[in-house]
Amino acid sequence: MAERIEQRLEDRVPELEQLERVGLFTRKEIRAVLRKASALEYKIQRRALRKEDFINYIQYEINLLELIKKRRARIGYSFKKDEIENSILHRVHSLFNRAIGKWKEDVQLWLSHVAFCKQWNTKHQLSKVFSSMLAIHPNKPALWIMAAKWEMETRLSSESARHLFLRALRFHPECPKLYQEYFRMELMHAEKQRKEKKAFEQAKMDLGEFSYSEEILNGEMARIIYRDAAQKIKGVGFHLAVLSIAKQFDFTQDLQKEILESLQSKYADDPLMWDYMARRELELGSLKSTEPTTKQTKVTEMTRREERCCAVFEEAVRAVPTEDMWKCYVTFCLERYNRKTNSEELKQKRLERTLNVFSKAHESDLLPEALYKQWLQLLLESSLPEKAVVVAEAATKRFSLSVEMWQMRLQVLIQLKSDDVTQYFEEAMKHTKSKGTLPLWTLWVEWSEGTNSKEDTEALYQRSLKATTPAESVTMKEMYLDWTYRNGGYKKVKRVFTSLCENRPFSLDFFRKMIQIEKEQESCKMPYLREYYERALREFGSTDSDLWLDYIKEELSHPQGKPENCGSIHWRAMKMLQGDLVEDFVSKYTLLQTGHL
Repeated sequence: MAERIEQRLEDRVPELEQLERVGLFTRKEIRAVLRKASALEYKIQRRALRKEDFINYIQYEINLLELIKKRRARIGYSFKKDEIENSILHRVHSLFNRAIGKWKEDVQLWLSHVAFCKQWNTKHQLSKVFSSMLAIHPNKPALWIMAAKWEMETRLSSESARHLFLRALRFHPECPKLYQEYFRMELMHAEKQRKEKKAFEQAKMDLGEFSYSEEILNGEMARIIYRDAAQKIKGVGFHLAVLSIAKQFDFTQDLQKEILESLQSKYADDPLMWDYMARRELELGSLKSTEPTTKQTKVTEMTRREERCCAVFEEAVRAVPTEDMWKCYVTFCLERYNRKTNSEELKQKRLERTLNVFSKAHESDLLPEALYKQWLQLLLESSLPEKAVVVAEAATKRFSLSVEMWQMRLQVLIQLKSDDVTQYFEEAMKHTKSKGTLPLWTLWVEWSEGTNSKEDTEALYQRSLKATTPAESVTMKEMYLDWTYRNGGYKKVKRVFTSLCENRPFSLDFFRKMIQIEKEQESCKMPYLREYYERALREFGSTDSDLWLDYIKEELSHPQGKPENCGSIHWRAMKMLQGDLVEDFVSKYTLLQTGHL
């Protein structure tokens, strides 16, 4: 092994001598490079090879190349590149090849080699890398696309790119992304040829026997790809993606028309198709007018376009009466309403249209649950509280088991200061199951705190603890403790804390809240703090290292604390904590002892 390493180091001598001779590196720096290279070589010659060692070696060589590049720019010396940089580039490629040979499955390693080749413009080597990578990883469409794009955009070889796409489609005959990029490539190729032909015609050059194919110039190859893909790939998404690509080229009007016709005939019952066709009306310009453009004409034109969109949506909801179709319609109306405009007239029309569509969808029983909330918000923003109450009631009738719908209705009633809030809270609890009702209980007690008597609120808190699931009751316990302290004082909160501790589960914040309450008292007593810490540690001592540290700090800093207890607390912590928490505790405890925490 040593002989091989010595040979590799000797191979570096000519380039290092050149670096010193031309003044890019000093003798001291050359020696440092040799020492570092020797250490890195030994690491990659071991019997048990590690990927990190190869990566570190490669990164070192790349850094060396960057340093040479900067120094060349500084002193203005650009000769001897064959003897210096090319030698290092060759070595980096060799290192990449060895690493990839060992860890063929690591795609990131392949991509690093590709990135290196692109950065240092080694095109011939990059072709080899792509070829080898695709032979090992033919199951990854993204790699095929990357290779084909490089052939098309960098090497300007549409023939090679086409060959790669065709090979890729043998492995992935139903991959939408491959077809999309192949489609785009053929259109780019057609555009390139159109520009070439135009340039030749303008220069009035005689092309001899060479001639451009009219079919290729008109994007016929892309049309063939689309037709082939349309037979294999189902779904509106693919057609829309291909259509958006075709729109980027100004010679594809016929192709766009064919895609649109196919879309309409094959997916007449798909909401996405109708959504696209309706929104398309916004893009279609109006007939050219000789009249000067004013603010009012712009508003009128935009109103017409939006009305055309809505006409298509109206046709859509008649043809495809589903929740998804109404969702598309409502979403469009909301988007238009939320667009900024200086015209109050246009904004008012958008609002009326949006509310009208919401009503129609609701009357059809096809308004999705998630959109009721947006409807209510819009009604309240528009100062229509009575309508909001009616809509909220209708929403809870239709989705009587939905906690979110009841929460929404109750929020509206609270906001409008209704007298029947308690009645509807009771009704909500009857309809919804105990699991998942936490938002309703938190809303109820928060409302009660500001409206009802302390006795009623306390009774409600106690009722909520029994009605919610154990996991949800944790939050209610925290809220109950906090409310009791604010309204009943220290003595009462201690009694409540003791009673709540009889039923698990608890949260860490529940105990920390009680500890904080105790510390806020003028005569803060250490025995009580110890009790609260001990209770908390019984529940969370194995999963929270900071709790142990806070206990130790309390013993050290409190006037009634006993620093001699810290040793036993530390011993208990080491016994109870699990996994990495032990190491975390030890490091923080050391910082505490040295006064850095």
